[in-house]
Order: sequence, then C-alpha cells, then structure tokens
Amino acid sequence: MTLTHLLLVALVQGITEFLPVSSSGHLILLPNLTGLQDQGQVIDVAVHVGTLGAVVLYFWSDVKIALHGTTRLIRGKVDTASAFLALCLLVATIPVILFGLALKLTGWDDALRSIAVIGWTMLGFGLVLYWADRFGKQVKTAENWSLRDALVMGLWQAVALIPGTSRSGITITAARHLGYARHDAARLAMLMSIPTIVASGALLGVEVIATADAQAARDGAIAAAMAFAAAFAALALMMRLLRSVSFTPYVIYRVILGVILLVIAYS
Repeated sequence: MTLTHLLLVALVQGITEFLPVSSSGHLILLPNLTGLQDQGQVIDVAVHVGTLGAVVLYFWSDVKIALHGTTRLIRGKVDTASAFLALCLLVATIPVILFGLALKLTGWDDALRSIAVIGWTMLGFGLVLYWADRFGKQVKTAENWSLRDALVMGLWQAVALIPGTSRSGITITAARHLGYARHDAARLAMLMSIPTIVASGALLGVEVIATADAQAARDGAIAAAMAFAAAFAALALMMRLLRSVSFTPYVIYRVILGVILLVIAYS
C-alpha cells in the first residue's frame, strides 16, 4: 500500500472510531466510493490497535482502576468500586462477543457490508441518537453505572456490529436514554470500547498472523501510529465539546451521509 492510502485509512479509522458516525461504515465505504483497493485485515487490525492505544491513554486513570478491579474480579471478589467497574465492563462486553460470533458463523457479517445497509443504519440510528439526546434526562453520572445499565448498554452495543450503526453512537444513545449526562455517556461508551476492540482485534489477529509478511507488518505499524494520533485528537476534541455542545452536529452529518448513500444505492 502507498503511504497516501495508509494515511487515508488511518485518518478515517482514527477520526471516526470514537465519534458517533461509524468507523466500520466509513472503512467499508472507502474502497467502494474511491476505487481504492480494500485495505485488508492486516491494516484493519493495525488501525484498531492504534485507536485502542488512544482511548487507553486518554482514559488512563479509569483504565488503571478497571485493571486493578479485574485482578480482584478474577479472584471472585467484587468488594471494591474498581472490581464493580470491571464487572460492569465484562457484562457490557458479553453481548457483542456472542452476537459477533453468531454473525461470523452464519456469514452474515459479509452480507451486511453494503452501501444500502450502511445508508439505512447511518440515517436511522442517527435519528435515534437525536431522539435519545433530545429527550433523555441528565440525572446520572458514570459513577452511577449499574449492572442493569451495563447489560442494557451492552445489548445496544451488539447492534453496532451492523455496519453504519456506530459502536460509540449506539452506546451513547443507550446511555442518554438511560439518563446519563452527555459527557458521562460518552465516557462510559469509550470505556466499553476497550474490551470490545481487544476482543475484535484478537479475533481478527488470529487470522492475520498466518498471512502477514514483513511488508504488511511495516504498513501495519505505520497505519497504527497514524490512527493513534488521529483518534487521540478526535477523542480529546469530542470530549471537550460535549461540555457545551449536544450530539446534533453528528446527527446532521449522519442524516446527510445516509441520504446520499441511499441515493447511490438505489439509483
């Protein structure tokens, strides 16, 4: 792959991974709309590793708490706030893993990668995000996260395996519907992304290891570094803006892109 192609893929993945606009949808659209060669699974895994590094670094204080809680959870103890956070993250991750395995085993994961599907999900779930953000209360904080809410958000997150839905978008939608303030909804959604990205990266990584060569590894390292920088900048900007701006700008973008894609798909 050329450096320009790697940069384009890294920017698309990095900028859209944590914004509620669907990174997977944009990555699928990239070769379809530009004529560029599909970047392949090696680069997919690499840019996911880059974005994973970005969210871990940005939320490092929360990640440290969750890691400490995980060690207690492994020992069967849920007697601290950190262990409870780790348990909530585990509960929130299980649905997406099960749904992901079901899609892969049935072959539906490939069948859903179409412009029409992305157009409808981009439009439909964008409007659902607007509804939840417009009418959702702001009475809960991240510290109020419960096992019930973690499960509900996890079930919503599983829907994001349909391209164009947006993992961050659907989990933020769920959190706003449950009454979490905008900034806290985004914070929980980002924390939920960490085990989800790890799980999906591990699944793809098993397939990639057998086929990767030195050139692919070099391209992957470059893409990962660029995706890390783009994701960190986009994440920092979004979290700052959420203190004073709603999710409406992202909804407008989704609606416009969804309509354009549907026109392309059915023309």
